[in-house]
Amino acid sequence: MRVMALVKRILQQIVRDKRTMGLLIVAPILVLTMLYLVFSGEAYTPKVGLVNVPAAVAEHINVDGAQVTELGSEQEAQEQLNTRQLDGYITFEGQLPVIHLEGSDPSVSGATMRWFQSAMTTDQAPKVKVDYLHGSSDMGQFDYFGPVLLGFFVFFFVFLIAGVSFLRERTTGTLERLLTSPLRKWEIVIGYVLGFGMFTMIQATVIAAYTIYVLGMVMEGAFGYVLLITLLLSLTALTLGILLSSFANNELQMMQFIPIVIVPQIFFSGLFNLETIPSWLSWLGQVTPLYYAAEALRDVMVRGYGWGEIYIDVLAMAGFSLLFIAINIIVLRKYRKV
Repeated sequence: MRVMALVKRILQQIVRDKRTMGLLIVAPILVLTMLYLVFSGEAYTPKVGLVNVPAAVAEHINVDGAQVTELGSEQEAQEQLNTRQLDGYITFEGQLPVIHLEGSDPSVSGATMRWFQSAMTTDQAPKVKVDYLHGSSDMGQFDYFGPVLLGFFVFFFVFLIAGVSFLRERTTGTLERLLTSPLRKWEIVIGYVLGFGMFTMIQATVIAAYTIYVLGMVMEGAFGYVLLITLLLSLTALTLGILLSSFANNELQMMQFIPIVIVPQIFFSGLFNLETIPSWLSWLGQVTPLYYAAEALRDVMVRGYGWGEIYIDVLAMAGFSLLFIAINIIVLRKYRKV
């Protein structure tokens, strides 16, 4: 009877906590649905260009399995390769076919090469010459997924630490005492952001340096840009963690935001090819901070790009941070009426 009384109390406690009930049911359904949509998508179709391919060869190329476009010049093909409108294009040096690959994604390069091997005649395919715009044949999956993982781990741990730390400030009464002081709400928010931000800057710097210089992750661009991106991502995670902690009453409730807020961002960060995800779903990536951070990190680390190519992603992350700061200031009104 005493055991049953304990069981009854625990069940009543769980049922009364609507957020826990929702987490137990809704979160697994959400994650499984995401996995279903990602892995049940169509196989990737490479985008290939043909430039000055001899007519006799072009007649025998099997175009099935790829989006094949005939281009007027190699300059046009190179421009489309730079902007990733093409995954590769084919030219000929005499009788030798040359395939030029964008190269930053090994899985896309592999799909393009497999199509090429099946499209060309058997006596032509083994003699192909391959030229990479980014990366090389030695580039592994870790080099491509590494920038996304770097961004994710920075985002995840900063979000978690900031949220729990700010929650502790509330539960211990520190925030209430600050609200009764002459400090304005925006001063409190900025103070917390700067205070926590100093530690997140150190964390982001150490993690980025370790992955690049110790683990040997591919690094084609400037480390300063990687540092800028990770710092802005940390700031976004910091302000988001502080914001969501305002809606949690304990550490368990703070953890409950992870499968709802953090996990879905993984699916839209570039860890999976967004072109194979249903179009009505892929646009969600553009409203998540991790999407812009992962794209910017890949542009710098894998493709060697500079400010001209990453500034939109950088501004997007800065915009998220400012948005979350503004909402934090508004949310403080529930603790102190103006």
